[in-house]
Amino acid sequence: MEHPLIFDGHNDLLLQIQTGNVSIDEDGFLGSGGHHIDLLKAQKGGFAGGLFAIFVPDETDACFMEEMMAESYDLPLPPALGWPRSAQIAFAQAAILKRLEQQGAVSICRTAADIRGAMQEGIMAAVMHIEGAEAIDPDFHTLEVLHSAGLRSLGPVWSRPTLYGHGVPFRFPSSPDTGPGLTAEGIRLVKKCNDLNIMTDLSHLNEAGFWDVASHSSKPLVATHSNAHALCPHSRNLTDRQLHAIRDSEGMVGLNFAVAFLRDDGRMDADTPVARMIEHLDYLIGELGEDRVGLGSDFDGATVPAAIRDVSGLPVLRDAMKARGFGEGLMAKLCHENRIRVLENTWS
Repeated sequence: MEHPLIFDGHNDLLLQIQTGNVSIDEDGFLGSGGHHIDLLKAQKGGFAGGLFAIFVPDETDACFMEEMMAESYDLPLPPALGWPRSAQIAFAQAAILKRLEQQGAVSICRTAADIRGAMQEGIMAAVMHIEGAEAIDPDFHTLEVLHSAGLRSLGPVWSRPTLYGHGVPFRFPSSPDTGPGLTAEGIRLVKKCNDLNIMTDLSHLNEAGFWDVASHSSKPLVATHSNAHALCPHSRNLTDRQLHAIRDSEGMVGLNFAVAFLRDDGRMDADTPVARMIEHLDYLIGELGEDRVGLGSDFDGATVPAAIRDVSGLPVLRDAMKARGFGEGLMAKLCHENRIRVLENTWS
């Protein structure tokens, strides 16, 4: 059977471009000079697109990868970021995505039909997503402007506090129950996203925030890039009880390729076998059902297994799925059909 195209749940390409790590030219994203994602690698790997995150980095260039190689770690949450700088960076990254569309490199998708059409035409399908709502003012003016530009998915927090809630720290071993949930403003934000048909992303929320979204949202529960806590007891991963709530809402979970959230020792070590990814997929399918699991790579924002390397290595994962006995129909669901279904149900 042919490998199905992958429509992914999370990447940080816009951050890489905005910070100057990747250029928009033939030596960068438009050629083969990107980090994890560029057009030539995507063509080689059957990467059809996904959720493109707008993410505001910390003001200090903090790097915690080395600390996550220890047997255990508890990295404190970074401080909250101010709105003016955050909004400026968010609009800059949204403008980058618009520029990529103007150059014919991607198609900004606002409907499921848009995604399917772009995939059929061989154009990278991009859903504008916000990871951490620092750029959203409490009157939601920036939310409405970004929605008009194509924003269709939003995570209230990254792993730091915002006006709207509290993210989980990078802590291992740890449950995701690490602090208070959504603020009153956060509950308003969830309801506003429901009104605008913007998907609310549960990844990076702590457990209390997760249950607040579950209580106040009328939409399917979605964690775009998270794994099974039962296999890797990291604060970033989801407990069985959380998985069952996602299942009952007809939502989904996207497998995060970041190795620290895959390994049972929680280490950020690229020497992680692809078989470990299959174990998480097997577990998630067992808890959620085969219609509620997908892929959420975190490409351009994480250390992924060395055998995958970048989007050109995605056939390695699909070969492993096939070797595990995943049939053609299941592979299509995991690679793109489940995510498009959930987006369609959320946006309608």
